Amino acid sequence: MTETTANSSQSPRGDSAAKRGFFARIALFFRQVIDELRKVVTPTRSELLNYTLVVLGFVIVVMLLVAGLDFLFGTGSIAVFTNPPEQ
Repeated sequence: MTETTANSSQSPRGDSAAKRGFFARIALFFRQVIDELRKVVTPTRSELLNYTLVVLGFVIVVMLLVAGLDFLFGTGSIAVFTNPPEQ
């Protein structure tokens, strides 16, 4: 759908959306949903495995980053807010 078609209040057939009844607009919505679902391409098994591994790798990297920052800030706040040992 082009930007001009998406922004206009007219359907591709020329009749305005305000002229359509409630149920006609619902039917149009479901027809458009089905048209969009037909465009969906299901990934192959190898693509799905590859995408899954990439996501898991990214999650592990972010977990390590957050855990490292948590340890760093936790150690820093303990050092700042505790009394130094007396000598």
